[in-house]
Amino acid sequence: MTSKAIKIVATCVVLVAALGGLMYTTLAEGTEYYKHVDEVMVDPGAWQGKRLQIHGFVTDLRQRPNTLDYRFQVQNNGKAITASYTGVVPDTFKNGAEVVLKGQLHGDGFSVEANGVMAKCPSKYDPRTPAVGS
Repeated sequence: MTSKAIKIVATCVVLVAALGGLMYTTLAEGTEYYKHVDEVMVDPGAWQGKRLQIHGFVTDLRQRPNTLDYRFQVQNNGKAITASYTGVVPDTFKNGAEVVLKGQLHGDGFSVEANGVMAKCPSKYDPRTPAVGS
C-alpha cells in the first residue's frame, strides 16, 4: 500500500472512532425510558436507578404546609408509585391530573427531578356540531 492510501485509511479510522465516541457519550447521558406506571410496576427492580419518564394520574396529593414539598401517588391501570417532588408545579397539577414525571425510581419511591413535572392540560374540545351559517 502506498503512503497516500495509508494516510487516507488512518484518517477514516480516526474520524469513525471520534464520531462513535461522540455518539456514545451523547446518547449515554441523555437516555431516558418513557413508561406507564403499570409497566414499571411489573418489575420495579429492573427500573431502579435508571432515568425514567413515567406517565400516570395523580392521586393522594399532599403538600407540606408553607413549602414546595409534594408527596403523591401516580397510578395507572390499578398500579401506583409513590412520588416526591420539591419545586413549583403547573396550575393543572392536582388529584386526577394526567402527568408525565422525569426522575428515578428508588426503593422508597419515585424521585422527581427539578422541573420534572409535566401536567396535561384538560381538553377544551367540545364535540358538539357547530351551527351552520345561512
